[in-house]
Amino acid sequence: MSEDRDLTPHNGGCHCGAVRFEADLPAVVEAQSCNCSMCEKVGFIHIIVPENRFRLTAGADQITTYTFNTGVAKHTFCKVCGVKSFYRPRSNPDGWSVNARCLDTTEGLDLRIEAFDGQNWEVHAAALAHLSKED
Repeated sequence: MSEDRDLTPHNGGCHCGAVRFEADLPAVVEAQSCNCSMCEKVGFIHIIVPENRFRLTAGADQITTYTFNTGVAKHTFCKVCGVKSFYRPRSNPDGWSVNARCLDTTEGLDLRIEAFDGQNWEVHAAALAHLSKED
C-alpha cells in the first residue's frame, strides 16, 4: 500500500456504462501490468484493493463471470459490451482488482505501474498479497 493513507473515492465502469463501481484509492497508487495469458490479451492494469474499499454501484445483473485453470480468479465482464473493469484475483481472493483503464479519470492519482511476471505466477504471486490487506 502507499505511504499516503488518505483515501478518495474514484468511479469507473465498463464501456457501455451498464456496470459501475467505486474504489477508495490513495493519492499514490501501486499498480501492476501483468503478462499472464489473460491480462496481456485484455490490457488490464491492476489496482488491487481490499474488499471494503470496493463497491459495485450499478449493473450486478449485467455481469458474467469466467474462470479457468484453478478457478480461484473470478474474471467478471459486462454482458453488454464485454469489458472487464474489475475482478476477483487469484493472488488476492480477499480483495478486488480494478482496471486502471476503466476509471473515469486518473486525474489526481500518482499511478505507479510496475511490471508483474504473471507468466510465472506461482513464483511471484506472494509479492501482491499485501495489496488487499487493510493498513
